[in-house]
Amino acid sequence: MAHPHSQAVPAPILNIPPSDSSVHVQIIDTTAQIGNVKLDSFLEPAIKGHEALNCPAFAFLITHPKLKRSVLFDLGVRKDWENLSPLVYGNLKLYGFDVSVQKDSPTILSEHSIDPASIESIIWSHWHWDHTGDPSLFPSSTALIVGPGFKSAFVPGYPSNPKGVILESDYADRELRELDFGPDDSAGAGGERIVKVGNFRALDYFADGSFYILDAPGHAVGHLGALARVRGEDGKEGFVFMGGDACHHNGEFRPSPYRPLPERISPHPWDAGQKVCPGSLFEGLLRDGDPCKPFYDLKAPLDGTSPMAYNSREARDTIRKVMETDADEEVIVIMAHDDSLLEVLDFFPGYLDGFVGKGWAAEARWGFLRDFKDAV
Repeated sequence: MAHPHSQAVPAPILNIPPSDSSVHVQIIDTTAQIGNVKLDSFLEPAIKGHEALNCPAFAFLITHPKLKRSVLFDLGVRKDWENLSPLVYGNLKLYGFDVSVQKDSPTILSEHSIDPASIESIIWSHWHWDHTGDPSLFPSSTALIVGPGFKSAFVPGYPSNPKGVILESDYADRELRELDFGPDDSAGAGGERIVKVGNFRALDYFADGSFYILDAPGHAVGHLGALARVRGEDGKEGFVFMGGDACHHNGEFRPSPYRPLPERISPHPWDAGQKVCPGSLFEGLLRDGDPCKPFYDLKAPLDGTSPMAYNSREARDTIRKVMETDADEEVIVIMAHDDSLLEVLDFFPGYLDGFVGKGWAAEARWGFLRDFKDAV
């Protein structure tokens, strides 16, 4: 692994405001499976042996134990996905995606004695079909929170707009709250304080530093992320970063200047019988042979857009911020479609609260390399 840039750059200080408050976070496998997502349409370089994504779709339940308030970050895919807007459904068929869903998110919650009526708001990371679920299954008391520019771009939905990409039923008879990330220490539409977390503009949702909604533009109009402060039973503080679709594969933000490809990878990404995998196995896949550069980059046509980036410049800037966040040892970065996490994390009805003491971030960090098994 000898390379002039292989020495890790010190992790940037995220300057997350201190707080004694924290939330509980549960990651939900929404039972969706999405297959045949062709990587060469939006990532480069092409890596032979890793041509398509076959992935789940995650959602998160965030509960404030003292305030007795709960929110959802994303919903996954609606069970009756055939009833998406005709434009969206037609595109799924056109691109040949394989989609299956066993249960809607409210059903998953109800099976574990969580009343959908207890959810005060649903936060959509963005408007894409594999994140929006079916909000109409929640009572009208549940608000729908979206990112900047959403209403002017997508409202009204289908059928009032025959070419709509969301449904009118998604927001009918409920509050549709569009966030505005104004100047630092200003107030959002709901009175929430605006701060900076790392280089992300952030909205302090519960106004006590326990849960931030992040402005993470680029992938789609109004794309959002989130950061939750958790504490395990051992008292150790950690932060769960919910990335939505800021990246579709961890090879877009790893390796990085802060986390070079290690010489020894443990646990082995695909061979449980081997405790350690040599990092040199992946040298041939590195861009420019640089162990500090992510395996993948976004394709960026001349007009600045790509199939997975509404604004490729902003999308790359968001990925840079993800790299910075990922450098912090107290943060676990979770993208919505990272199937390598299924074997590491304790999924709903379990909790992520104690991930620091359990070493889950380190255990999961290089698990995505198993996707390159047929490429090395």
